[in-house]
Amino acid sequence: MAKDLPVAPRSATSNQQSAIPDAFSRRVVVERIEPEIDGGRFPIKRTAGETVDVSVTIFADGHDVVAAVLRDHASPRPQAPSPTAAQPPWRETAMTIVAPGTDRWTATFDVTENGWHEYQVVAWIDRFLTWRRDLKLKAGAGQDVSVELLEGSLLIRDAANRAGERDGAWLLERSDALTESTPQADRVAAALGDELAAAMANYTDRSRATESPIRRVWVDRVRARFGAWYEMFPRSAGPDPTRSATFREACAQLPRIADMGFDVLYLPPIHPIGTSFRKGRNNALRAGPDDPGSPWAIGSPAGGHTAVDPGLGTLDDFAAFRREAEHHDLEIAIDLAWQCSPDHPWVHEHPEWFRHRPDGTIKYAENPPKKYQDIYPLDFECEDWRALWHALREVTLFWVEHGVRIFRVDNPHTKTFGFWEWMIDEVHAQHPDVLFLSEAFTRPAPMRYLAKAGFTQSYTYFTWRNTKAELTEYFTELTTTEVREYLRPNLFANTPDILHAYLQHGGRPAFHARLLLAATLGASYGIYSGFELAEAQAVPGTEEYADSEKYQFRRWDWERPGHLKELIARVNQVRRAHPALHSDRSLRFHATDNPEIIAYSKTTPDGSDTILVVVNLDPLHMQHGHVEVPLDRGGAASPDASYAVRDVIDEVNYEWRGTWNYVRFDPEIRQGHILWLPKHRI
Repeated sequence: MAKDLPVAPRSATSNQQSAIPDAFSRRVVVERIEPEIDGGRFPIKRTAGETVDVSVTIFADGHDVVAAVLRDHASPRPQAPSPTAAQPPWRETAMTIVAPGTDRWTATFDVTENGWHEYQVVAWIDRFLTWRRDLKLKAGAGQDVSVELLEGSLLIRDAANRAGERDGAWLLERSDALTESTPQADRVAAALGDELAAAMANYTDRSRATESPIRRVWVDRVRARFGAWYEMFPRSAGPDPTRSATFREACAQLPRIADMGFDVLYLPPIHPIGTSFRKGRNNALRAGPDDPGSPWAIGSPAGGHTAVDPGLGTLDDFAAFRREAEHHDLEIAIDLAWQCSPDHPWVHEHPEWFRHRPDGTIKYAENPPKKYQDIYPLDFECEDWRALWHALREVTLFWVEHGVRIFRVDNPHTKTFGFWEWMIDEVHAQHPDVLFLSEAFTRPAPMRYLAKAGFTQSYTYFTWRNTKAELTEYFTELTTTEVREYLRPNLFANTPDILHAYLQHGGRPAFHARLLLAATLGASYGIYSGFELAEAQAVPGTEEYADSEKYQFRRWDWERPGHLKELIARVNQVRRAHPALHSDRSLRFHATDNPEIIAYSKTTPDGSDTILVVVNLDPLHMQHGHVEVPLDRGGAASPDASYAVRDVIDEVNYEWRGTWNYVRFDPEIRQGHILWLPKHRI
């Protein structure tokens, strides 16, 4: 027979209550919250008026009823909360189970103001609902439930103690009624009444509720989500092609740009340009005496990042240009380019802010084998980095104080990521309406990290996605994965640096196709001036424009034959008129039987506006085929019923039937359709 094993003696402290954390007593598990970025390290993004759909896995041991709410509120700046400031109250929305047996719950809240917002899930065992469920089952089975009614009376009395005087008195009456000698059936009916359930929901016991970590939302103004951008060099907008136009002269171009329906007018750097190692036409190493140099070689004896190039005028001239643009409903965006020419005042005042070679000279910019002798990069990890960072913040705030609320940021991926997170937060703390566009044509991971770190919008790979497979794969990723919660794409069809071969060789139809794609795949898109002229002259074998405005003044003939101004204006008019095109979240691709034809749709959340876009990706040949449009049959009597669609570009109606319909595109006539489906939801 086995002997009993000896029992170890208890320590002196073992008789005391063990220090078990309270969290272990909470029976409800809350996990897998969506949306959530990197475990809450970064906020999700929304614009004012949008909603946040939250889903989460919630379950508990046993068979008790679980209840949950989604809490949200506007929030102070999380990095620097005031210790004495009261947090705004939480707003609560009841969560519901997505489908029986899934343990997946959901609820939605809306955001209405710029700035920080927070959300959290709270879940608990609801003893009253558990009791009510069991009472209904037992009473329905004809069982004696007198003891259960006593249990319910105690639960209601407990809730009365948490309620105010008025509701507490009412609940006490209901508690007493369950113990009276009235017929049991009457007491059961009272216990299961909706009025009692509603009252108990207000005073449920959450003492052991499980609270998820708080998650953040950054809410921007609507322009962060929707807008059409136009990029121009103001120095080329004057009457004399041999000198820089002034801001006053450039005002003459504002009506033309506004007539095309743009919302944002983006200007490359407007600051003084250095003369040391100035680049000449077509990036020549030597500049001629009248060559203006690259605007990105910032700084001269006339000033640095807070000055205006003398050829353009003065700060007052810039202010007048900005006011005139706003008169035409154009918002000005300017460039933040954190680099200096050798003539920048900082080179002499703060040489410690730059990297130095062993011989003591400052290193110029390189992207081997390319060399940029006219540009000195700033050293974001120099010994005096804090002073440098503060100086750059002050430059940004300087332009904010001068009326700029949108910044396109040059090559942010070549600067310390932490700098952007810090600086954008610093600016938003004073001006939450400021927007930042990241011009980072680099690998996906750095592009995404910059968006997480605070950039409002991001340039994309759109310029290099030209086939149906490329476009479908890329935009499915941008609009259906976690990326959509923090990265807002801005689709530029061209830039001063990028004239893709598709545009170089595809003629006017290629510009037509890329315009339709950019303006409808993206709620935010842009073009660089010259696109409307179908300008396609490039330096052979490159994506560089021939006679690029980056290095010289250009005088454009805006009325030259073959321009696209009317088409651009109409597309932008359609974009404004149709809310379905104001967001990217509903983008959905549809099947076609021709690989050169792409089809996709967007629909408003309430289904009131549906746009279907069909584009011929081949700019050189006629293409035709069929498009599958799986429609909501609410407006059709049968699968083969006919219905009207309207091309809102030229206001032509077509009669379609069923889900597969024929399209034909001749590049000399049209390159695509933007179709409004007034009675159907896709």
